[in-house]
Amino acid sequence: MTSSISQITRGELSCWQIYHRGQTLVIAEQGAQVLEYRHDGEPPLIWLSPEAAYQRGQSVRGGVPVCWPWFGGLGFNPDAVASRYILADPPAHGLVRGLPWTLVEQVQSSQQCVLRFRPDPDHLPDEAPGVTPTLIVCLDQHLTLTLVNHNHSESEVALSQALHSYFAVSDSRRITLQGLDGHPYVDALDQWHSHLQQGPLTLQGETDRLYLKLGNQLHIDDPGWQRRITLSVSGSQSAVVWNPWVEKSQRLSQFPDDAWQQMICIETARVLDDMLVLAPGQHHEMAVRFMTTPL
Repeated sequence: MTSSISQITRGELSCWQIYHRGQTLVIAEQGAQVLEYRHDGEPPLIWLSPEAAYQRGQSVRGGVPVCWPWFGGLGFNPDAVASRYILADPPAHGLVRGLPWTLVEQVQSSQQCVLRFRPDPDHLPDEAPGVTPTLIVCLDQHLTLTLVNHNHSESEVALSQALHSYFAVSDSRRITLQGLDGHPYVDALDQWHSHLQQGPLTLQGETDRLYLKLGNQLHIDDPGWQRRITLSVSGSQSAVVWNPWVEKSQRLSQFPDDAWQQMICIETARVLDDMLVLAPGQHHEMAVRFMTTPL
């Protein structure tokens, strides 16, 4: 059999498991969060914490959470985004990570599997903007995630978003990130000051940077596993690079103290000056395709 889709459970969470042309993909109903992705015989491409908790209403550490309609802390978003929400305790990374998503369509062939997910409208909070997000998951020879937004309201809507991708690496201290050279970034660990990236990025400590004005490809060069992970992006010119390093790892939930060595986040995003502004009736697609090649 070249392709199969089945329903499984992880703890309290219902999931879909897709096997297609030597690739395994697991997606949780909660948040439409990709939990696992790997090619047979290779290290996983997507990192999932060995201490991941599969609990309803709680995001799972790792995989690819969907951050929408804001990224990070609400107060750190542009005013056009943050001013829309009057919440006593706004959750980090938006409104939909802990909500059930519905599989609204699946198309399966020998060449590809395509799944479309939308948040269950009965669970969307009143504060949600008049925009419908759709996550399209396409598995052919590689994995492509597309976050579609359609503004069905009668007013302009601003939002920020991210596909918060955790990548598995052999050793975060030895990887090199290509495609950031010469691009501006805001350093969340340096009082949100702006800087310009000089050369490729290697990690020297805790890293939390929001890169802007990017091109359409980023790469993770991993000499330990002799592979390059390529992110081919459309509909986005910003990305977040994050690794908690030693000290912060000890404060994170669902995160072993040494797990920072096995992961790096590069989050395809629309953040800060790259926020998404949709006119009434407008729709937008932000997509990222994950590929591996020998290094």
